[in-house]
Amino acid sequence: MVNKKLKILVMPNCMELGEKIDKELKRLNKTTNSYKLDFIPDRFSNGEGKVRITDSLSNTDLYIISDVGNYDITYNYHGRSHHMSPDEHFEDIKRAISATSGHTSKLNVIMPLLYQSRQDKRKGNESLDCAIALQELENLGVNDIITFDAHNPSVANAIPRLQFENFYPTHTILNELTEREEIRDMLVISPDMGAMERARYYAEMLGCDVGVFYKRRDLSKVVNGKNPIVEHMYMGANPEGKDVIIVDDMIATGGSILEVAENLRQRGVDKIYLIATFSLFTEGTDKFIDAYKNNVFDKIYSTNLSYVPEDIKKEPWYHEVDMSKYMALIINTMNKKEDIEVLYNGKKKIINKINKKKELEEKQIKLDL
Repeated sequence: MVNKKLKILVMPNCMELGEKIDKELKRLNKTTNSYKLDFIPDRFSNGEGKVRITDSLSNTDLYIISDVGNYDITYNYHGRSHHMSPDEHFEDIKRAISATSGHTSKLNVIMPLLYQSRQDKRKGNESLDCAIALQELENLGVNDIITFDAHNPSVANAIPRLQFENFYPTHTILNELTEREEIRDMLVISPDMGAMERARYYAEMLGCDVGVFYKRRDLSKVVNGKNPIVEHMYMGANPEGKDVIIVDDMIATGGSILEVAENLRQRGVDKIYLIATFSLFTEGTDKFIDAYKNNVFDKIYSTNLSYVPEDIKKEPWYHEVDMSKYMALIINTMNKKEDIEVLYNGKKKIINKINKKKELEEKQIKLDL
């Protein structure tokens, strides 16, 4: 069977990641031909946008890749420099879909950071933005939606007839963590009850115990759209003397995860590593710089699935995990209609890597004796 022609449409908000994915696709398929689709994104002086595709779409399996969390993209709006919001990035995705005019054989949208993923459930008279956005994509003719570490994967219930692939960067992050760090007696911590399933997954990959913090909130107040946290209550194994990994899907303001790290430091833990799929740093990095200086944590491991400023990447406490190889493998596997189940779990590889590292350490100890 002849595979459909593979093309990726890389939106301006993720050009660096898109270039890496293109490079990996060329390596996987042993070709020098680029998989990037030629198109022109444009914007009128009043802020209205448009997308024009200048490449052929016949018999094309098209993957539109967009980072809706990139706040560094600007355009001239009534004589002022305007930073694009997630809403505007999502509108550009819809423009790109519209520009295909139904000429693709298959249309896929990759949003590593799922648009409106934090508004994935409703309480009372609230909007349900993530569900509405997914339904919009379905109505526009999208065949597959691919994302990473969705805040609430159950939001896929809004589009039961559409393929919704939610991948996790767990094994890629742990590969780099175990390769770069000397982690011995490990404990995985969930900063809240909502992240417990993710923490358990990390703990299973590493073969260690897990703990969790319960966030007691003041339900009578709302600050920045959320009930403020009054207290962090810890439940789990004694963390004293252990190397601790605190995992979450995203770091926004960072206040909560740093409070958890400080609490654990007071409990006598050894090393503290913060792991997040997305590091948004919505209030800047000053508190992280101060926390690092005060030995609250040792390092942050996060991915390049969403925009992080270059100055943050240069910080000694931040390590970026490149996901381009994994993303290219996902795209290539789906294009060739191969089994994607093997891409969901790298547990065996992680365990073998940790065991080999332990064996080398034990051999070295014997040699030293």
